[in-house]
Amino acid sequence: MNIHPEFHRFLHRQDKENLLGQRGIVVWLCGLSGSGKSTIANAAERVLHQQGRFTTILDGDNLRTGLNANLGFTDEDRLENIRRISEVAKVFVSQGIITFVSAITPRGELRDLARGLLGADLFEVYVKASYEACEQRDVKGLYAKAARGEIAHFTGKDGSFEPPNNADLILDTETTTIEDAAFELLEAIREKIAIRRPLV
Repeated sequence: MNIHPEFHRFLHRQDKENLLGQRGIVVWLCGLSGSGKSTIANAAERVLHQQGRFTTILDGDNLRTGLNANLGFTDEDRLENIRRISEVAKVFVSQGIITFVSAITPRGELRDLARGLLGADLFEVYVKASYEACEQRDVKGLYAKAARGEIAHFTGKDGSFEPPNNADLILDTETTTIEDAAFELLEAIREKIAIRRPLV
């Protein structure tokens, strides 16, 4: 193969993090469609932005209109979808960027794939809400389509969702408001994104 990576000549991650005054992290929010993943990510990002933090959001639906537009919802395509998202997140976090990922990520093997690629940079958040609760919200009209049989491999109906066993944080949006969930998330990562300056 005629591939010669040039990573050794690039500026180091620490150089980027010192410039930004923050440490990079990948906050991966998984859960059923309509559980509140994107809404929490947006709320948390806005607070961090007001604090002068540099952030980005990798939203599963948005990426499926571009980078992952050629992928469906079979097991193989879901695996490739998560692999691509993880690789993009890996690039962002290496630049010191606080990166939110909002993606259903329904199975343990998919989350294991993300963790294998991102390692200690991954902070896994399970946005918990039952199928029934998400169906009542149905913010995108997907549950109604699934009920009519118009969507194949719909997570929670035709495809299973395996709740994470070892999530770093669980946010139950049936008992917690979006504002409180975002605050709880920000508190959980506050120390992880802070740069500890040496005492002079």
